[in-house]
Amino acid sequence: MSETLVPAALKLTDFVRRPGCGHEGREIRVRANFFEVLKFPISNLIHYDVMVTPDVPPSLNRKVFQSFEETHPSEAMPVYDGRRNVFSNKILPFGDAATFQVNLPQENSSRAHQTFTLIFKKVAQINMEELKQFLKGESPLTPNCLTGIMALDVLIRHHLSMLFTTVGRSFYTSQNSQVLSGGVEAWQGYYQSVRPARDKMMINVSLTASAFYEGGPVLQLVCKQLGKRSAIELARGIPDNDRLKLEKSLKYLKVRVTHRGTSASQLRFRIIGLTELGANKLIFTGADNLQMDVASYFETQYNYRLIYPYLPCVIIRRNNFLPMEVCEVIEGQRYIRKLNEKQTADMIKFTCQPPNIRANKINQGLSLLNYNDSDYMRGFGMKVSNEMALIPARVLPAPTLHYHPSSREAIFQPRDGTWNLRNKKVATGATLGSWSVVVFGNEHGFPMQAMKNFVRELVITCTDTGMDIRNKTPPILHANPIGDVEGTIKQAWIRAGNLAKARPQLILIILPNAGEKLYAEIKRVGDTVIGVATQCCQGKHAFAVKKQYCANVCLKINVKLGGMNSFLPPNEIQFISGRPTILIGADVAHSFSENPSRPSIAAVCGSMDAKASRYSASIRVQTARQDIIDDLAGMIKELLKTFYQTCGKKPERILMYRDGVSESQFAAVLADEVTAIRAACHSLEPSYKPTLTFVIVQKGHHARFFPIDRKEADRSGNCLPGTVVERMITHPVEFDFYLLSHAGLQGTSRPCHYHVLLDENHFIPDDLQTLSYNLCYLYARCTRAVSLVPPVYYAHLICKRARFHAYGSFSDATSSDEEIFTEASFATVKPELQRVMYFM
Repeated sequence: MSETLVPAALKLTDFVRRPGCGHEGREIRVRANFFEVLKFPISNLIHYDVMVTPDVPPSLNRKVFQSFEETHPSEAMPVYDGRRNVFSNKILPFGDAATFQVNLPQENSSRAHQTFTLIFKKVAQINMEELKQFLKGESPLTPNCLTGIMALDVLIRHHLSMLFTTVGRSFYTSQNSQVLSGGVEAWQGYYQSVRPARDKMMINVSLTASAFYEGGPVLQLVCKQLGKRSAIELARGIPDNDRLKLEKSLKYLKVRVTHRGTSASQLRFRIIGLTELGANKLIFTGADNLQMDVASYFETQYNYRLIYPYLPCVIIRRNNFLPMEVCEVIEGQRYIRKLNEKQTADMIKFTCQPPNIRANKINQGLSLLNYNDSDYMRGFGMKVSNEMALIPARVLPAPTLHYHPSSREAIFQPRDGTWNLRNKKVATGATLGSWSVVVFGNEHGFPMQAMKNFVRELVITCTDTGMDIRNKTPPILHANPIGDVEGTIKQAWIRAGNLAKARPQLILIILPNAGEKLYAEIKRVGDTVIGVATQCCQGKHAFAVKKQYCANVCLKINVKLGGMNSFLPPNEIQFISGRPTILIGADVAHSFSENPSRPSIAAVCGSMDAKASRYSASIRVQTARQDIIDDLAGMIKELLKTFYQTCGKKPERILMYRDGVSESQFAAVLADEVTAIRAACHSLEPSYKPTLTFVIVQKGHHARFFPIDRKEADRSGNCLPGTVVERMITHPVEFDFYLLSHAGLQGTSRPCHYHVLLDENHFIPDDLQTLSYNLCYLYARCTRAVSLVPPVYYAHLICKRARFHAYGSFSDATSSDEEIFTEASFATVKPELQRVMYFM
């Protein structure tokens, strides 16, 4: 990549400048879902602040603005983001400031109109020339540049946001929607975002999907949510339990009425609850102080006899009720609650599209996006290529994996990112002498002989794979899955210890189903109460014993007991093996619960050897929705101490991979967390100053790559593992790259985006890219290269496990909204487990 020379005194970025481009690997070209902006505004743009009163949602703001445009036409082409920002290609006729009144038809009243006030105020002129200088690498990313990019972002979305249901940077269409069950359907969407790249702007276009309520009769939705074929099945009424669930699901849903003619059907009402009584028993006081039930009122007032008078009514305002059968759900309302298991599976099928189909759909979507025929785009002087970007890439070679020297295939190079354990023994096999088995189910459903057969096959596989199983016939207990789980596990622990005359190392557990509640309680007890490794297996696998399944379980057991499955030779992870170095992965996980009091979990893990195969974990519970790790200094200090106790040396270098950070938070995270890391080092010894490289890892982006030649694709049609991209779609000046490190299984693979914010270790691109890729082959739970570096993957697992450590509440999905969670609700992992990979 050609680098424009800039004065040494000019600081282009607070982060790390790109130190050139890499050369390792085989050069190829791929398509990326980016479209080049061939031409964008050269004259200054005008930025206005607009305040709409009364305060309403963005969708209604847009209708207000659209009405303003229609009643106040001008040569200027203003575009609006639905909130406070308006951008124009020239000064609007009123000049710097003005106030306007706009009338819109009322949605929920028979009154003719609602009046809105728009207060415009000119904020700034955007110098687009400065944005061009930034793209060339001749100017830093100033607030003016950021506003210019925002203006282009608003420009490409403005017209579509007036026509379609819009969520963030995506808009959705009901065309080709798919029913998900429960009155919910999946809609196809298009994401679009203007992105700066070297010497050009690009538009990133991707497919998205979201769940929406099905439009149509409310009764139809109610039946689908309750699993009924028709409302006749509800003749005896709706049980309180179901009614409360239904009320929660229907709350805030917008409906229209069907019993009052066409004009009334334009009115919209929002459901705020359900009545306990049916329409024929719900009494209210009318205008003449006459008391009557809702069913009688509808027959008297509208000559409408209810077909289902026994069903509850929807409440739209205090003392305002509507029978369900006269209400229709308005199309285009997002379903924001968590999807159930079946809905999630159906949504995955809907979104899971092979690369060639996804690429074709994106190209077809350009006709909908309509960039080059848009009056707004033409007015701003913006033109976009119709061709998906063809970009240079490289395919890095796979590393050489090492297993135990006694293996028939001890050293080999995986192909296409996958391999198996045939003819291989784990590099360091753990010894298992004291253990027991708990079967959560009765002997009728889980016969003792079948369980013994499964344990025997597992022991044989573990032994063949290089573990030393001293006790091949552990005690087996049957237990009630809805009984005293903690007491059962304690009993199993005692029996294991008594039989082996040694502290129990493992409890193997056979689960009756895939339910999360039992699993969560097992992990809470094992991790925080007893301090023993637990390995859960699904009961169905115990009856149909497969070698491959046992081998996968063996990999997990081995690392939980302190073993090592495989490793890379020193020359392929030279940065780690050359000098004492710790790899750190960090993540913050937020709750999906509607309960705002549920705290976030911060997890940090660190490598504990020169092979980067063993990791130690540290967990903190912190303020809900906070992305910066509160006690990072304390967590890093724990890991550094453990590293020293394990290796006998202090790390001289730190490479930290940090997940869970958006671009807008880069500066804040870097400032806070680098300070915390240095404080941790200083607290151990004032003169201790290891060199630090801080890399952000992002998976929540929309970049996708498509092979242009079948020979450059894997079996799933995706780009090959090891594909690295660092030109044309990356940052104009900063050190970042995309790495696709895993083989595709289904759908279109998502590459990982690595962005270097601090680099005291002076990596060249080849070294950091190759190291990151090679590490992806060391994920201990499977025989596949994974999609992101293991330290971050492990941090994800630790966060997920820590959710189960809250006593009495096992998951976001099922915890009560009224429950209050504090740091005290979460138990601490026992010290004996913190140094081994108990979370695998």
